[in-house]
Amino acid sequence: MNIKADLSILDIIGHLIIWVVLSIVTFGIALFFFPYSFSRFVINRTSVVDAAGVERKMVCDINLFSNIGHIILWMLISLVTFGLGYIFYFYRVWNYALNNSRVE
Repeated sequence: MNIKADLSILDIIGHLIIWVVLSIVTFGIALFFFPYSFSRFVINRTSVVDAAGVERKMVCDINLFSNIGHIILWMLISLVTFGLGYIFYFYRVWNYALNNSRVE
């Protein structure tokens, strides 16, 4: 099996522009929602290709607002650790996103 990602430069630039604007408008609070959006963005544009060449799309079943408690907890951890906790938060979100993904 192989993994194939279809991420175009325009998709990436559009996604980044939206999140830069959101983080400026919300004074950085949007950055706690960004890892969820980022992981979902990549996973939903990824496919698994089996040995026969059949391509099956991956789907991430998370949304931005389903984990408000998780986000608030990591906000507090990041504030207390002066931002160092955010690094761990990014990895935990990826773990959560991959565990809540499926192959169609």
